[in-house]
Amino acid sequence: MFNKILIANRGEIACRVIRTCRALGIRTVAVYSEADADAQHVRQADEAYCIGGPRPADSYLRGDAIIEVARKAGAEAIHPGYGFLSENADFADASESAGIVFIGPKAASMRRMGSKAGAKELMQTAGVPVVPGYTGENQDPAHLQAEADRIGYPLMIKAAHGGGGKGMRIVREAGEFADNLQSCQREAGNAFGRDRVLLERYIEQPRHIEIQVFGDAHGNVIHLNERECSAQRRYQKVLEESPSPFLTPALRQAMGDAAVLAARAIDYANAGTVEFIVDPAGNFYFMEINTRLQVEHPVTECVTGLDLVAWQLQVAAGEPLPLAQDDIAQSGHAIELRLYAEDPEAGFLPGSGTLERLRLPAPSAHVRIDSGVIEGDTVTIFYDPMIAKLIVHDADRPRALARLREALSQCAISGPKSNIGFLERLVRHPAVVNGTIDTGYLDRHLDEFMPAHEVNRDLLLGATAARLLAQEQGSRDGAAASNDPGSPWAVADGWRLGHAGQRALAFLHGEQRLELHAHGSGGEYQVEYDGATHTVAGARFDGALLGLRLDGRARRFRVFDHGRELLVHDGERRLRLQPVAMYRHEAGTAGAGADNVVAPMPGRVVVVKASAGDTVEAGQEVMVIEAMKMELSLKAPRAGTVAAIHAQAGDFVEADTVLVALAEAGADT
Repeated sequence: MFNKILIANRGEIACRVIRTCRALGIRTVAVYSEADADAQHVRQADEAYCIGGPRPADSYLRGDAIIEVARKAGAEAIHPGYGFLSENADFADASESAGIVFIGPKAASMRRMGSKAGAKELMQTAGVPVVPGYTGENQDPAHLQAEADRIGYPLMIKAAHGGGGKGMRIVREAGEFADNLQSCQREAGNAFGRDRVLLERYIEQPRHIEIQVFGDAHGNVIHLNERECSAQRRYQKVLEESPSPFLTPALRQAMGDAAVLAARAIDYANAGTVEFIVDPAGNFYFMEINTRLQVEHPVTECVTGLDLVAWQLQVAAGEPLPLAQDDIAQSGHAIELRLYAEDPEAGFLPGSGTLERLRLPAPSAHVRIDSGVIEGDTVTIFYDPMIAKLIVHDADRPRALARLREALSQCAISGPKSNIGFLERLVRHPAVVNGTIDTGYLDRHLDEFMPAHEVNRDLLLGATAARLLAQEQGSRDGAAASNDPGSPWAVADGWRLGHAGQRALAFLHGEQRLELHAHGSGGEYQVEYDGATHTVAGARFDGALLGLRLDGRARRFRVFDHGRELLVHDGERRLRLQPVAMYRHEAGTAGAGADNVVAPMPGRVVVVKASAGDTVEAGQEVMVIEAMKMELSLKAPRAGTVAAIHAQAGDFVEADTVLVALAEAGADT
């Protein structure tokens, strides 16, 4: 076994590899960009080295710099994680040439199956069913257009060297092909360093099922059963589980056999994943092969009880697979969700900023947290905005879903917006509960997963009671530290000489202002809101859990009071409020109006599609920016004439920067 390895990655997966290495007594070397100097993988590794600027091309994609660090540190092997250089055959070759073991398949195997195009051709030759398409080398746009017309629509454009939902577009008619091709190639080039694409027929309402395979240098190849990843949004996996609720035993056996056959055909070693697309009738087609560890590998670990990173290390060190196919057991049901810094109500716009508060459930026999950040860390604009992976395991699927709902109710994030509320609605949706969701369901029915904008009255009254009790405790604490701890003025009940006490509170819910008036103290209140009076009785708050009776009905809430933000959860729903001063003030006029196009977040300008003096229509794309490996299309807010362009391709811009200015309505430029 190795004594020291280098991890050529960052974030959650780097921390995950470090944990297994520490358990095995293997020392770890981390690499980091200037943006990641204080990142958790840097802090957890035994030593770490800076390799360049914040952009991936300047750091995590610099194979030469990574290999030089490995030499300098005396690392015997390199673990690539996922993404970045994990499926780069040239990097694997360079590592081996430098006398450093690449913890993954050999470069020759990667070249045969690492590219989506090459893998598809290989599978077709091996007799594995494939979706009709084009995987050729000719990337001339006119040729690709002709191939697309031959295949027929709808079709999918896919980055040949991509993954993680990046560099993928659905085209439903010939006239949409050229623009989608250009966008897909740009995104693929930026994210993966190569812009080659392949085309394939788009199958409606498919399931996405993948088989985990493992091989060693002794000719052994097995599979570790399946994971279903059908809950997706824009081809990005949202929920992964094992076993699949869709597969029959016969279909599971057939897909497992096909995956092993594919791996054996290319003498595959180490961890890999064979991904299949399955139509509603149960016909399965090869989709791609990932020559690395998958983001969702913890699902397989939970149901098999195995450590796949430990297996990777053992195989890379020349040891045989620890188990044979017949020894692979599967127990219970596991589900994984990905918590992201993103705003679902703004088109899942990636977020960035400091994690002012990060509350996640405590790990247990049923709950696992894989994360690369802690409270106080920063989510940067340069990388994927995943905060954590939440994995649960229980005896069967209904129990696992129940565990997942409870775990989500314990999650709270302040700072950048998150997708937690969206995930809570997802795991309660009938399509997920009944196991019928397909890969396009979320995109077709996204409104079913968006939050209701009306304020739940019970949650609001719970927030009010928690804030009143906290105020009273604060007054008592202040009085206890004063010269007169017995003073009646220490009770924050609003009492004044000559009239009954009244306390006023105000919250913001989005842009909606909520005002309440309360009488009473000590957990006994009369609360006036929206023209009605409600009785709160027996309220007790321990700083986390609130128990009370609302108009005679007992309720229990989980409360996260972060000062500037108040989150109340009843086990099914959450209400996020911002406490504000009771007095009103007029909103300012700062910010962009209908005459400006602004940057919705920090990013880099990719392409400018308008010039000063141009006439544009409302909704016309005028600029594209890239942030967190995603392209964001910026459109004109109204019809008019472009007065000025304030950024050019390649410029880095901050959030709210005015990028395009329109002339005033009716004015000439």
